[in-house]
Amino acid sequence: MKKIIPIEEDDYYLTPEGYRCFTEQYHLKRGYCCESGCKHCPYGFNKKKNTQNN
Repeated sequence: MKKIIPIEEDDYYLTPEGYRCFTEQYHLKRGYCCESGCKHCPYGFNKKKNTQNN
């Protein structure tokens, strides 16, 4: 079972299209890479190559 991380004010921002975009702070708090190619991924995942650059 995955740990539920409470979302705080600085964990995301709304894009001009109205989507929630998680910040690097949130990803680090979550503690793992979901390998979805997130815009602010601090783990270095490359969706095109399907690799992680750590």
